[in-house]
Amino acid sequence: MLVTFYDLFESVLLPRPAIGRLRIANRTVAYTWRAWRWLGTRPTSVSRRENILSLFAPAMSVGLLVIWTASMVIGFGLLLWSARQSVHPVPHNLGDAFYLSALSIFTLGFGDVVPVTAATRALVLLEAATGLGMIALVISLLFSLFNSVQRRETLVVATDATAGAPPSGVQLLESCARYEMPDELIKTFQDWRLWAADVLESHLAYPILSYFRSSHDGEAWLNSFGAVMDAAVLAITTVETPAAGPAHIMWKVGYHLVEDVSWYFKIPHEHVPGVSLEEYQEARERLRFAGYELKPEEPAWEQFQQMRARYSEPLIRMAGFLAIEPAQWIGDRMFRFHRAAERRAAH
Repeated sequence: MLVTFYDLFESVLLPRPAIGRLRIANRTVAYTWRAWRWLGTRPTSVSRRENILSLFAPAMSVGLLVIWTASMVIGFGLLLWSARQSVHPVPHNLGDAFYLSALSIFTLGFGDVVPVTAATRALVLLEAATGLGMIALVISLLFSLFNSVQRRETLVVATDATAGAPPSGVQLLESCARYEMPDELIKTFQDWRLWAADVLESHLAYPILSYFRSSHDGEAWLNSFGAVMDAAVLAITTVETPAAGPAHIMWKVGYHLVEDVSWYFKIPHEHVPGVSLEEYQEARERLRFAGYELKPEEPAWEQFQQMRARYSEPLIRMAGFLAIEPAQWIGDRMFRFHRAAERRAAH
């Protein structure tokens, strides 16, 4: 019961990431996700996969309330069983004690089983207050979670217009050049800098937010973030643009987000760029064709590798961990090519 109180406090009230061996919520989510992910990745249809995987976070949000409530009922029930001589009628077994505990935590008050001493009455009152407080806290947590998801997804959906679906950092730069919107590129980096700070605070305080998926096809918050990070690095290292300053600030905040999330989920952080020279040269040609003035290739490629190596590997591993459909340079691209071959074969 004390473990449940501790876990509830850290999961709902503590506004920062907390790690401890007694975390019921973290362990439950982690172990359940492994099984759910295995089940969700069985279908060959992408839409069916997403439908199954998208159920996990909402189901676990409610499931944690059930787990906490059941733990409280069992804990208080054992205390009532130890003081059963102070209850009328005297419980004949543990089931009767758990029944009284459940009546108390949900404040039903049928009156068929009642405490008769001051100590047991105080215990029942404490459980009733605990139940009301716990339900109120968890309901407020659910509203907070859904508001955080909506804030996160609003910018993800808005970025589709420039970055595409699945999103691409190269396409984001192309779109801003094609429609002659240098100010829009600057605004994009500024908006995503604030977005990264918001996600950094909310997703570390409430890690289950990471498992909520986008409701739109071809979108994923991790892919969109990775695409904007790629666009920022390209704007800093490869093309001449007035958005280089905002891009650099956005990259710093985004790198902070990647560092902390990878640390929390124990994701290895290897410094590899994740993009080959041929892919980089192809991106340069696309940007040249879009109208950008390019910086010299050799120093630009060196700087591009150094900056992208700071965040690419954790993002790719995180995308695999969350079973997210890969984008241009984010995720398991062999999986992407395999899925593309499947779709071509189906047609």
